[in-house]
Parts: sequence; C-alpha cells; structure tokens
Amino acid sequence: SHRCTGAPVAFSLRAGRASAQSDHNWTRRRGIIGAMNQLEALKHVTTVVADTGDFRQLAQFQPRDATTNPSLILKAVQKPEYAPLLADTVAEYRGRPLDEVVDRLLVRFGREILGVIPGRVSTEVDARLSFDENATVTRAERLIELYQAAGVPTERVLIKIASTWEGIRAAERLEKRGIHCNLTLLFSFCQAVACGQAKVRLISPFVGRIYDWYKAKAGSSWDEAAMAGAGDPGVQSVRRIYELYNHFGIATQVMGASFRNVGQITALAGCDLLTISPELLAQLAATDAPLARALDPAAAQQLDLPPVQYDEPAFRLALNQDAMATEKLAEGIRAF
Repeated sequence: SHRCTGAPVAFSLRAGRASAQSDHNWTRRRGIIGAMNQLEALKHVTTVVADTGDFRQLAQFQPRDATTNPSLILKAVQKPEYAPLLADTVAEYRGRPLDEVVDRLLVRFGREILGVIPGRVSTEVDARLSFDENATVTRAERLIELYQAAGVPTERVLIKIASTWEGIRAAERLEKRGIHCNLTLLFSFCQAVACGQAKVRLISPFVGRIYDWYKAKAGSSWDEAAMAGAGDPGVQSVRRIYELYNHFGIATQVMGASFRNVGQITALAGCDLLTISPELLAQLAATDAPLARALDPAAAQQLDLPPVQYDEPAFRLALNQDAMATEKLAEGIRAF
C-alpha cells in the first residue's frame, strides 16, 4: 500500500487518471467497462470510498478512502467486537470533558480505518459548531493534533465540516494552514460554488437525501421510473456541480454521498469520488452488468456555462430560496 498525499493517488480526474489495465483499454475508449463486477469497473473511473465506521468490513471491498461521522461510529460501537475500543477510550480519559472523549473516540476509529485503507479518512467536527467559524477551526485543529500525536500524517485526514457559510469560511482558513477539509451536508448549488471559491479540498453532495425530499414532496404522484438514474434529482445535483468544477478548472473534488440505491451510484460513474455504504458496495460487487461512464471531464469542458460566484448575502438568499437544501441542511445538523 501507499500513503495518499492530498488528492487520491489512483484515478484522479484533474491530475490525469491512471490508465486502466491494458486488457480493458478497448472498453474504456467506448465508455463502457465490462468483464468484471460493477465495483471493480467503478474503480476504473472513480475513487471508491467506504462510508462506514465498521473498519472490519473494509478489507473485503478495498476502498481507497473512508468516511465516518458520529452516527456511524455510534452504530459501530454498539457491536460487541467494538465494545472494548469504546470502553478503553472512556476509561483512559475518564473525567475529561465529553467533547474531548468523543473526539478521541473518533480519532481512535480513524486510526483503525487508516490501518486498513491506503488513502484518507474523513473525521467530523461536532455539527453543533456549524454556525461558529472560530470554534470549528479550533475543534478541527484539535482533531489533527490528536492524529499527529498518534503518528498519522495530516495529509491522510480530511476534516468534515457542514457546508454552512461559517463552515465554509472555517474550511478556507484550515486549507490555508494545510489542513484539508471535506464539506458535508451539501444540498445546493450555491453551497458547492462557495466551497469552490474557498478552495476546499473536497465536497460531499448528498444524493439520497435530495432524492428523499423530492419523493416525499411528490407523494403519490412520484414516478420512480422517471426519477431513477439520470432523472434522479440528487444525481442531477451532483452532475451540475461536477460540470461546473470541470468546466472552470476548479480543483475541489466532488464526492457523491448518501446513496439509496445502486442506480444512483452507476448514474454518477466517473465522478471524482463516491462514498458508498458496505451494503451497496456488496450489491455492486455482486453484479457483472456493464458499467457506462456517466460523468466525463472533457464533456464538461465543452459545455457553455456562465461563471457564477456568491458573496455572503447572495449565498444566504440562494440557500433560503432552495427549500429542499434549507430543510435538509438544518435537519442534518440536528441529526449529526
């Protein structure tokens, strides 16, 4: 294995994607990858990331990176095999403030994950700090210091921060100090534009939660067939962001997240990264159906797109005008 230094080493779109195995070159030129399961095919055009705190599941899927959040860690520690890790951390830091114990537990899981994967782990800042720029910076620095104290290089960690205006400003400051960030709870175009302007390393647009909102809103009039694949509103959101970034040469990486089904994943084949639950990774690995590349940087560069920027008032208005993004961002901060 190798250490990942910032951008994913394998198959990074903007750094020039590493060539696939020679015996699959002919299929790649046609934009279709066959003769392997869909998970392996996806890895030829997208960096696959595992979305789990259950590090014992990781090896079988061989992801490049992994993402966690406090909810996923809480789910993992309820399993008997992880109970000692929780007990050891609580015992070692008994009497310390709860937020410090939680951060130490998150880092402990992150270290275990980094022992299994070659790339990066995303560790999340307490979502209750999402509207406090300075507190977010301070907490992010503490997480990095905990990793450094354990011998983990900074470039192997992404700090997850909610995509509020304050969170984006905090990430901008952290990036300038060499601490790379993953801006999460991203539901709207304006959030993605602001993250690109701030030169954050990576964003996580939430495909499944966008889909959930529109499906609930439509009620009995929802047409699942029409809203599947390329017609999925969550997929369309990520495509629009990907096309903007690639058209204008914005270096921020796009990592689709929060998937509800395999169709949402295959409709985004070619995205920089996709973070996928173990259940959906298993489904991809179980099918040999050919996989067509859906997102392509060269095609994005040919589009006629206007440049767009947001200052704070314009950002807040645009987010407010997007009922789905406003509701889902608020809900996500409360739930995390």
